[in-house]
Amino acid sequence: MEYHQRELERDSQFRISSAIKMFICSIVGIFSFFVSFEWRGKNSILIDHIVNFIRTEAPLLVTAYVLIMLVGGAIHPFLTKKWNKSTVNIVMSILKVGGMIAGILLIFNIAPAWLADESIGPYLLEKLVKPVGILIPIGSLFLALLVSYGLLEYIGVLAQPFMKPVFKTSGRSAVDAVASFVGSYSVGLLLTNRLYTEGRYTAKEAVIIGTGFSTVSVTFMVVIAGTLDMMQHWNAFFWVSLVVTFLVTALTVRIYPIRTMKDEYYEGATPQPEKIVKKGHFKEAWRQAMEAVEQNPPMSKILWANLKDGFIMTMGVMPSILSVGLLGIVLATYTPIFDWLSYIFVPFTYVLQIPEPFLAAKALSLSLAEVFLPALVVTQAALVTKFIVAVVSISAILFFSAVIPLILSTEIPVTLRQIIIIWFERVVLTLIIVTPIAFLLF
Repeated sequence: MEYHQRELERDSQFRISSAIKMFICSIVGIFSFFVSFEWRGKNSILIDHIVNFIRTEAPLLVTAYVLIMLVGGAIHPFLTKKWNKSTVNIVMSILKVGGMIAGILLIFNIAPAWLADESIGPYLLEKLVKPVGILIPIGSLFLALLVSYGLLEYIGVLAQPFMKPVFKTSGRSAVDAVASFVGSYSVGLLLTNRLYTEGRYTAKEAVIIGTGFSTVSVTFMVVIAGTLDMMQHWNAFFWVSLVVTFLVTALTVRIYPIRTMKDEYYEGATPQPEKIVKKGHFKEAWRQAMEAVEQNPPMSKILWANLKDGFIMTMGVMPSILSVGLLGIVLATYTPIFDWLSYIFVPFTYVLQIPEPFLAAKALSLSLAEVFLPALVVTQAALVTKFIVAVVSISAILFFSAVIPLILSTEIPVTLRQIIIIWFERVVLTLIIVTPIAFLLF
């Protein structure tokens, strides 16, 4: 009897300890990704402040780190002999070598004039490559606190009744969706890739989340709003972008190509499908959360595994972003290809009676190259046009300077052809949904 009582007390203390661990780690994780605060005159989330602090205080170290990651990322596919496993692998491996060469030329100030143009090479290096390169490993550490200590399981059970019927994904993807939208596409894709390779997402779920939620961070949305002189309409821009992005995702999962994708788990992973809960959601959510915390290895092992994954992903992403992004921006700057592409959207902009329809159509076509380019095209346009283009830039999600090479660098099973089709669908659907909203607001 006395032994049994001691066992009950030990179990109770263990549960209390697990609950405290879940609470503290989850609060730190939530604060890191979802709470904005002002520091050094900038309002942003914690991990973005850390990235900016490192870049400001140690610029030479950051440059050396970027150089190492570019070289490491370019030679890694050849060292692991994965470069020729598929056509996509061959193309991406060649592009990574190109990204490494471009990076070396820019870092050592020996780039040709066209590459050294402030709006091309230096823009990609300073605005995308360096921030993303620092953000991914730092974000991976905080992600461990967000998803490894019960919060994912807890919210997953509670979000099941909403996520499955609306987005065709598991309840646990609710955390991923919000982290992707509010935090950063790079961090969101890191999380999505990790949960897919662990067997907690199917291939179809990983594609839905990667192409449906992983848009640019709130910080970048502020940059777009500021460029278009729309900060006085910030709340309208943010909330309309969020609602429209998620609504478009709910639509794209029901049409080709996502609709035809298979719910298969990652090869070699142990499938961990979500248990369907019909009643007692709060009780079951707590039980699963406590179980997840109790089964965890030591925190040091979790953090190290996440940091290691972060650095590997960074190596894969950085040369890809530089090469593919460079290709997109050069095509947009020096060729008429996006002028031709804009004709695809002209019928939509005319029918929807958007002011300056051809200009709006060109801005929409540029969203495939880089998320920031559409805003630069419509800075002098009518407010309605600026608002529509800004929301489409966010909701389109997929662009060649960052997100597309990032997705292709992960294990998420989606082809470039499928990505471009999804981009087109998202642009058209967003345009149809946001245009009447813009006319109502302005």
